[in-house]
Amino acid sequence: MKPVHREEILDHVTYGERRDAIRDSAMRAKDLRRVHAGSHLTFLFENPETVRYQVLEMVRAEQMVREADIRHELDTYNALLGEPGDLGCTLLIEIEDAAARPGLLRAWRDLPGQVFLVLADGRTVGACWDESQMDEERLSSVQFLRFPLGGGQPLGIRVTHPALAVEAAFSPETRRALAQDLAS
Repeated sequence: MKPVHREEILDHVTYGERRDAIRDSAMRAKDLRRVHAGSHLTFLFENPETVRYQVLEMVRAEQMVREADIRHELDTYNALLGEPGDLGCTLLIEIEDAAARPGLLRAWRDLPGQVFLVLADGRTVGACWDESQMDEERLSSVQFLRFPLGGGQPLGIRVTHPALAVEAAFSPETRRALAQDLAS
């Protein structure tokens, strides 16, 4: 996927004037790319529109005007897209019980290596994890993953961790949206 370029980022005042329409479009894009897998895992596959929206929201929230700050946000969020032929996603590990959350994030520390995309040709592709999102003891509840597809088309997601094992097929709408993203 093509990264978001600096000229696509509006100043915070102009963005504020156009925010409702931009947000509505970004939310529709996110809805097509959001996949719930079991009761604790939500995968949000990113594309240039979702990344642009996140950068615009950061520029607005922080009222950024310094070019270096805006470029830092662009670099950070563009990294979610990965390399050409990759699918990047944000994984949300959702644990409603705040008291149980720390223990479960420790117990699930070995989740990396157990999350795969299932491709149309029958192959599975493991997720590449951002090592900065975890430490020796626990996972962060927000993870940034990248799947190097090698030209494959994803049909669903498989998690093999014993406590979180699930397979979730992508809806036809999600498959179409991801295919369009990979073709761009």
